Amino acid sequence: MRDLPISLLRTFITVAETLNLSAAATRLHRAPSTISMQLSRLEELVSADLVERGQYGVRMTPAGEQLKQHARQLLNLHDQIVGSFQNCDLDGPVRLGTHDQYASRTLAPLLENYMLSYPEARLEVTCDHRPFYLASLVNDRKLDLALVEMPASAPGGIRLNDDELVWVGSASHNAHQRKVLPLAVFVEGCFHRDSAIEALEAAGVNYRIAFTSQSRAGILAAVRAGICIAIIPRSTVEPDLQIINDRLPGLPKTRTTLLQASDSNSASRRLSEIIRQSQLFDCR
Repeated sequence: MRDLPISLLRTFITVAETLNLSAAATRLHRAPSTISMQLSRLEELVSADLVERGQYGVRMTPAGEQLKQHARQLLNLHDQIVGSFQNCDLDGPVRLGTHDQYASRTLAPLLENYMLSYPEARLEVTCDHRPFYLASLVNDRKLDLALVEMPASAPGGIRLNDDELVWVGSASHNAHQRKVLPLAVFVEGCFHRDSAIEALEAAGVNYRIAFTSQSRAGILAAVRAGICIAIIPRSTVEPDLQIINDRLPGLPKTRTTLLQASDSNSASRRLSEIIRQSQLFDCR
């Protein structure tokens, strides 16, 4: 049995995230030819083609998709082990901004593992529903990291996965069939709210703001009670909610994006690596 070098697996994961050899080379501070040679070496070791190279990037093969899941688990475990010995003194503030749909769901196990591995780090989490506001805090060095949901066309940051907004209602109620559509939304400045209102007004659909909250839990409670419908990412739709297409306009594509301040400390950079390597955000 042949060993798989960690360095080759790390290069492979970076290529899988970027789907572009030049972008992966930039992130790893290596030449594209080096990235290509490392991929070829890894393919020799596993005796399978992992990517298909094209003019505009690369595409994962079935074998590549399979290895990606295992490689991420292995890298996370490897980094935890190394970190427990080499980074025992990894400390300092880690200021993270995010939407509560991430803080209460996907991020929770990652942050738990991070604090177990790096107990000296001082994690500070700010939840806010306004992605561009959190981005401004990163630009102003008031946050080290921000995990946000942006319009798919928004520039900047590290793309983690793609999604789309959908209309949802209670599976037990038909609030969407009312003459004037009742909406549950975040307060002003929310990308979801702005997208919904813009789409409804363009389509000439009558609506009213029936419920306003600063938390996802509050909005979904109102939806489950049949008070109104809401707008959430497709990947976060829960079993007791129904996606509504009847007479409602389409909503935009979105992108989970990780923003990082250029002068962030080592503790913040380590959390960034953990988030980027996590398969929890791999919905492509």
